[in-house]
Amino acid sequence: MGVVTSQKIATYFERYKSIDVTFTKEIIHVTGLITQQIYLKCLGDFWPCVVYSSSFQGAKIVANTRSGIINKLKDANNSISLRLSFKSPESDTPVTFFVSGRSMGYTPYGGSKDMALFTIQFTQRPPDDLIEIMGRLLDANINSTKRRDERVLITVESMRKLRILSKESAVFIQGVPRRCILRDISFSGAKLIMMGVAKFLVDREAALRMDFDDPRESFLLKGKFIRSEDVESRKELVALAILFDEAHLPMGYKVRLNDYLSQIRVDNRSVDNSAGESKSAPGKMAAVTAAPEPEAATGTAGSEETSIPAASEASP
Repeated sequence: MGVVTSQKIATYFERYKSIDVTFTKEIIHVTGLITQQIYLKCLGDFWPCVVYSSSFQGAKIVANTRSGIINKLKDANNSISLRLSFKSPESDTPVTFFVSGRSMGYTPYGGSKDMALFTIQFTQRPPDDLIEIMGRLLDANINSTKRRDERVLITVESMRKLRILSKESAVFIQGVPRRCILRDISFSGAKLIMMGVAKFLVDREAALRMDFDDPRESFLLKGKFIRSEDVESRKELVALAILFDEAHLPMGYKVRLNDYLSQIRVDNRSVDNSAGESKSAPGKMAAVTAAPEPEAATGTAGSEETSIPAASEASP
């Protein structure tokens, strides 16, 4: 998985250990869970199962009760292991591990006589891989509210770290794609430049497409244009702010933006710590020189270079 310090993993564990995550289709995609490779292990035998939900303290699993697992659990005094497998972004080899636990009971699932929902309590701290995968997800979900208004200016550097494919994107208005240029993004919304007339666009529902690389994926961020600005010397262009519908914000987008904001915070702390050390020891040369403060993003939207083709040339 990604490079995460042991301190960060410990923080994830303490902060989110009791929070259950339900494995919806979206969560399965974001975490990379390989559903065909999930098994319960008891006394050397394996049973295929489905992960319904999980925390760092336990999990709920759906399994077939006619497979003989109930008798095995009795023989094992309810001791059991859960085998989990996730796709790895760094290699073709999945990340696979076992989590030891104890079955706390089961109930019929979905009215079926054959399927049951088992509650498993982990008997030890789960592997760091699980804490990292689930921790990133939970951290992004919480920070999407706590840091909802932190805006990221779209620059060459931020695009590289966010792995945004291009500053040029598309915004869908009543299902029709219109080309645009991204100015900044956040959990709560974005600012973009496009061709059009402000009075015909403000208060209209829209959906902004965001394309990312490594891994390649696209998100459609639904929302509404809430205000506009003129673009200096470009009467045919308008700068628009879109407010996202946060109830339907894709989890993958939250994770990517949160990873970036967390990394920026770590980088800033490193610079601050280095600057503090150099001040406390004036006789030594500073190991790191803090970057100069960026110029404030003031002025009109016309300071942005734009190159937007006519709306008729837009493509989805």
